Amino acid sequence: MLNESQPRRKTRVVKIGSVSIGGDHPIVVQSMTITDTRDVEATAAQINGLAEVGCEMARVAVVDNGAAESLGKIKSKIGIPLIADIHFNYKHALTAIEQGVDKVRINPGNIGGEKKFRQVIRALRDSGMPSRIGVNAGSLEMDLIDRYGFPTAEAIVESAERHIAVCAEEDYDQFVVSLKSSNVPMSVRAYSLFAAKNDIPLHIGITEAGDPTYGAIKSAAGLGPLLVNGIGDTVRVSLLGDPRIEIPVAYDILKATGRRIQSPEIVACPSCGRIEIDLEKIVAEVKQRLGKSTLPIVVSVLGCVVNGPGEAREADIGIAAGRGYGMLFKKGVMIRKLQEDEMVDALVDEIQRMEQELATDALQA
Repeated sequence: MLNESQPRRKTRVVKIGSVSIGGDHPIVVQSMTITDTRDVEATAAQINGLAEVGCEMARVAVVDNGAAESLGKIKSKIGIPLIADIHFNYKHALTAIEQGVDKVRINPGNIGGEKKFRQVIRALRDSGMPSRIGVNAGSLEMDLIDRYGFPTAEAIVESAERHIAVCAEEDYDQFVVSLKSSNVPMSVRAYSLFAAKNDIPLHIGITEAGDPTYGAIKSAAGLGPLLVNGIGDTVRVSLLGDPRIEIPVAYDILKATGRRIQSPEIVACPSCGRIEIDLEKIVAEVKQRLGKSTLPIVVSVLGCVVNGPGEAREADIGIAAGRGYGMLFKKGVMIRKLQEDEMVDALVDEIQRMEQELATDALQA
């Protein structure tokens, strides 16, 4: 299937533990725990639970000395990179570095001024540890608020550039940048302005997105334009509640924008009066039977005689159905005619054949 997204922005590579961000590496999905970081067992268990559903890096809140001093123990119990999230107290960042985390997230707007920011940057440089410089609309420096009147995309970018200049002076370049806001247009503009100027990897996200339903929609509205235009090297979808729900939403956004497809994308007709098969039942069964497939293909299941054949041809594989029958298309070619009760078996069998062919090709490569 054609992918009309823009080429990904070329960025330098930053290595966080076993995971590389930027360059040609896949866009990395991450999340954040909601446990008390001082509770080592609960925090490690939540991170391991996140990893089981596909999270590739986990961030933890460092709210006091106890949390900072727990980081090494947490790291010893997990299998994905650990990120320490630092606000307000630069000493917590220094402790996190001593504890050997994989990455430190700093908010320069509330870390206590340039002198303390430089201390953290020097410690990161000397230890060889990567970081994220996380600029937030809600914690911009007061001189920028005074100048711009209120948070703007331009103010966010200027704040980031100010801190990047300090990093350059300190000969430190192992960092990614985020420019977050809860305002979608502001976020898209800030990331777009920043991306046009440099090759620094970007962590993208819409902060304070909201409850799972609206938050997923809001995140897709903000992340979609960035990803389609090649912007973004790592992503978090920020949702209220159990952090595990963030992970499938993030992967679905990556899939929908064509940036990282780790399972079949199932395309189906909306409900309308022209559909003459039980399309809802067929789609549900296809989705259930392909639940563990990792084949990066587009699967169309269409019940409309108006657009179905054309759209099925555009997919990697698909069914275009009419009254009680359908046609199975593969790579644009109609290969079989099917009765309604044959459709799911035939489609799934053909997809499994495609998986076997891909596996064989990989072995022979």
